[in-house]
Amino acid sequence: MPAFRAIPHALLGMHYWMWIYDMPNWLFGSLTVLLFCAFAIWGLNLTRRWVPSLHHATLSHNDIVGYYFGAITLLYGVTLGLILIAVWSTFTETEAKVDREASTLAALYLDVSHYPEPSRGRLQDDVRRYTRQVIDVAWPEQRKGIVPTGNVRVIAQLGRDLADFEPRSEGQKALHAECYRQFNELVERRRSRVLGVTEGLSASLWALVLIGAVITIAVTWCFHLHNLRMHVWMTVLTSALLGLLIFLLAVMDHPFFGKVAVSSQPYQLIYDNLMKPGAIVTPDGGGS
Repeated sequence: MPAFRAIPHALLGMHYWMWIYDMPNWLFGSLTVLLFCAFAIWGLNLTRRWVPSLHHATLSHNDIVGYYFGAITLLYGVTLGLILIAVWSTFTETEAKVDREASTLAALYLDVSHYPEPSRGRLQDDVRRYTRQVIDVAWPEQRKGIVPTGNVRVIAQLGRDLADFEPRSEGQKALHAECYRQFNELVERRRSRVLGVTEGLSASLWALVLIGAVITIAVTWCFHLHNLRMHVWMTVLTSALLGLLIFLLAVMDHPFFGKVAVSSQPYQLIYDNLMKPGAIVTPDGGGS
């Protein structure tokens, strides 16, 4: 057990395939397209001499192959389109979750700025520390596929400091109730963001996408064309399109991974505008 605990947390959360998200998008996309095109050309060369035996000696069955090719591309295109829409929805929802958590942090910071000292200073420090922890620690962990846990202690301390405050007037009671509401909302929105770290298509769906692409490409090999150049171009263009679509699916599949990822910019903007030592928030809620 001690040896297990000695394993770095980053290695426990790292998937063997995540190195692809460290590549620039142009390189990732180019390699994906090249891989699909290379597979298509390899298969075409492999089946070029065998396919004519499937056709009639004097009558080509290209019309039947074309019918099946159209049916397969339609079915696969609809399936892939629905998966892309679902992945895009997850990506945009994750962006919205991050924006809502950042907005809750800003509202909570402004609310605790109305508390009397020394509670005001402690609570402001707690919110400020939580924001910096999200930016500096949690976000790099999320980009590696690690579910962040460090800010649990920070948010627990914020809850304890809120509980220690005893309101002495009706105004303070109303303010305290509002701060508790914002705090509970922050906890829920943090949980929602953390759950998004592990979101992504299941292995079975990825198998469906890749096997469907292979079948679609394989059907292009079944055409019997005397013009090899035309057959190669037809196969390569189909494969390149499939590669581009699957590349797009891959880069959006995990909202916190890669170059196209949800950013921590909302937290940084709130910290710079409200919480930074230079941005002084006064007890009346204003800033200077």
